[in-house]
Amino acid sequence: MDKLLLGRYIPGHSWIHQLDPRTKLMASFYYIGIVFLANNWQTYLMMFVATLFMIWLSGIRIGFFLRGVRPLIWLILFTVALQVLFVRGGMVYWHWGWLWITKLGLINGAFIFVRFVLIIFMSTLLTLTTQPLSLADAVESLLKPLRVIRVPVTELALVLQIALRFVPTLMDQTTKIMNAQRARGVDFGEGNIFQQMKAVVPLLIPLFVSSFTTADELATAMEARGYQGGDDRTKYRILRYHQRDWIAAAGMAVLTGLLLLLRAY
Repeated sequence: MDKLLLGRYIPGHSWIHQLDPRTKLMASFYYIGIVFLANNWQTYLMMFVATLFMIWLSGIRIGFFLRGVRPLIWLILFTVALQVLFVRGGMVYWHWGWLWITKLGLINGAFIFVRFVLIIFMSTLLTLTTQPLSLADAVESLLKPLRVIRVPVTELALVLQIALRFVPTLMDQTTKIMNAQRARGVDFGEGNIFQQMKAVVPLLIPLFVSSFTTADELATAMEARGYQGGDDRTKYRILRYHQRDWIAAAGMAVLTGLLLLLRAY
């Protein structure tokens, strides 16, 4: 079973690691947004090169990012297949009933594939270079203006913090349960897709029991330590912008300008 990289952090001292978590969070969402502006091979090539450059700055091996793609590869291929078989335009290479393979469909399929990979790479870069606690602090800081309309920002940040912290734990527990059932003769890869889905059902009960037990123990520990949420709570980690954050923002602006230029071209 491929492990999801969500919530997993790789310690480091690279330039990307040292960026303010708010900068990385906003830059990631901004990057994912401008990816959809790419409309030709020049723009996608530029975005791919920019992504590889950011990965190089992080000092993390490319293998970690490829592992982030593997769990979603079937969803990506299914979406690409829909584009290839149902989008019509240009030269027709194959036709059978209501299924078509045309030049436009192949181009759209390739663009969709690259778009998925770029988005997954950027999301993986964010989680691998940002501690979950720092990411939750960044969300709380960015959502502060919503307190004016009485949005419980502190509680939402706490929920996000706990979720990011326990996603890797949940995946590890799933792997342990699967290994224990494999030792008892269960084969999760045997049969058709419906039989494989049926084989996964016995995982749910012990996984839910383990999750509720962990949640109860966490709540007891927080109460025993006198945890109280609210806006008056002080922070150990104070977020501050530095020069490198403004350099990163300028880099995103340059990337956007080049993207719009190549898009018009």
